[in-house]
Amino acid sequence: MEIKEFIEKFAEAIEVDNVEALTAETEFRELDEWSSLSVMLLIAFYDEEFGKELTQAQIKSANTLQDLYNIAIA
Repeated sequence: MEIKEFIEKFAEAIEVDNVEALTAETEFRELDEWSSLSVMLLIAFYDEEFGKELTQAQIKSANTLQDLYNIAIA
């Protein structure tokens, strides 16, 4: 999966309205849509799309969408 597709699927998972505004450098915690529910949705997204268990520690260590992508493809 390329970063662009990852960003689109991330946006769909946490229900971001303006997908076009997102880039690899976007700090996801700064998004208006980011909330505690988003954490759960992100964990479910990783399980469904990548068959991976995303941990709270991994989420805390990530700042940008690129960071989340790197975890996904590792």
